[in-house]
Amino acid sequence: MKRQIIDTIKAFETIIIHRHVRPDPDAYGSQQGLKEIILANYPEKKVFAVGEHDASLSFMAQPDEIADDMYDNALVIVTDTANTERVDDQRYTKGKMVIKIDHHPNDDAYGDLLWVDTTASSCSEMIYALYEEGKAVASWQLTDAAARLLFAGIVGDTGRFQFPSTTAKTFKVASELITYDFDRNQIFDGMYEMEQKLLNLQGYIYQNFTMDEHGAAYVKLTKELLAEYNTVPSEASLLVGCLGSVKGICAWVVFIEEVDQIRVRLRSKGPVINTLAKEFNGGGHPLASGATAYSWEEADHVISRLQEMCKAYH
Repeated sequence: MKRQIIDTIKAFETIIIHRHVRPDPDAYGSQQGLKEIILANYPEKKVFAVGEHDASLSFMAQPDEIADDMYDNALVIVTDTANTERVDDQRYTKGKMVIKIDHHPNDDAYGDLLWVDTTASSCSEMIYALYEEGKAVASWQLTDAAARLLFAGIVGDTGRFQFPSTTAKTFKVASELITYDFDRNQIFDGMYEMEQKLLNLQGYIYQNFTMDEHGAAYVKLTKELLAEYNTVPSEASLLVGCLGSVKGICAWVVFIEEVDQIRVRLRSKGPVINTLAKEFNGGGHPLASGATAYSWEEADHVISRLQEMCKAYH
C-alpha cells in the first residue's frame, strides 16, 4: 500500500492534505510533515495543508488557505482521521482522488486508497514509514523541518512515550528523527508549557474530580466554570490527561461543555473505552476516545456506563 501511495503522489501535480477537526500534535505532525516530505522531493508540485488553525499549535505550523478550484484534478490525502464527519474542511471530497492514512480503527473505510495501521503509535509514525519506503524506491530525502513535525506528532500521541501504544518501533523512529537538526526543547515547551489560567483550572480538576472504589473517575467542566477560569473548550481539552497521575484510577471522563453540546473525553488505563465512545456519537483508540453528549443527563449515562466497565474490569 505504501508503494501505491508513493506512485499516486508522483502522478499528481496538486496535492491537498487534510486532517481532523480540533487538531492535536499528531494531526499537525502527520499532515504538515507529509507536506514537507512531498515538497522536498517534488519541488515542482503544488502541496497544501488545510484546515482551521489551532493557535495552541502555532509552534508547529500554520495551515494554508486555498480556493475551491485548487481541488480540480487534485489528489487529496487525509491523515489521522477515522471518519468523514471529523475531516476538517469538507471540501476534501472535491478532489479527483482521496487517500486515507490513519492509525485509528477503520470503522469508516472512506477513500479510494486506504492505509490503516492500528499498531502504529501515531499517524506521524506512519508518515515516517512512508518516507522510508520512498527512500528505498524513489530516493526520498527527509528534511529537518519534516523530522521536527513528525517527532512532535509522535511525542504528542504517545504522551511523551508513556502510552501503551509506544513500541520498540516507535523508539527506533524517534531515535532516527532526533539525528536531524531541530530544537526539541522548543517542541516540548510548545506542547507542555501552560498559561497560569490553565494551571488554575487543572487545580480545580484535581480538587473536584470524583472517583469510585473501582477507579472510575469523572469531572464536569461547565460553560460557566470555563468562563470563570477565562478558558475555552479547546484549552480545557489539553488537561484531559492530567488525571492519569491519580493513584488507583482505572478510567476517567472529562466533560467539557460547549455552546450546543458537551465534549466527552475518555481515557483508560485498562478497560477498552472506544466501545463506550461509540455508544455516544464518538469513537477513537481503545484507551483514548472522544464522544458527544447533548445534556448533562446524557453525561450521567456515560458516567454510569464507565463505572460498570471499571467494575467489570476488576
